[in-house]
Amino acid sequence: MNERAMESLPRCGCETASEGRKATGVDPEIKARNLRRLRRIEGQVRGLQKMVEEDRYCPEILVQVASVHEALRGVARELMRNHLRHCVAEAVRAGGPAAERSYDELLELIYTTSR
Repeated sequence: MNERAMESLPRCGCETASEGRKATGVDPEIKARNLRRLRRIEGQVRGLQKMVEEDRYCPEILVQVASVHEALRGVARELMRNHLRHCVAEAVRAGGPAAERSYDELLELIYTTSR
């Protein structure tokens, strides 16, 4: 779902700030863990750049690309888990149109992230 389409969806229980939506209920430990993972991934990507610059053997680079891909999927799983626990659960408890909007958003999100 593109940014404009996401903005047009009603909020799912996440806070709205002047710069856009904000997550609610993010456990500080989970946030710190995700930030550490992302910094590690950033280092892996720099390593990939160096491997390409050095004309390393393609299968070696591809193995590292797969590693980065899986690490990003791990971060995505944590973010999805938090979204389900807080934003989606709150919308479902509220019921009615809020729940329906949350279902639509969730289906689109699953479709988009599973490609």
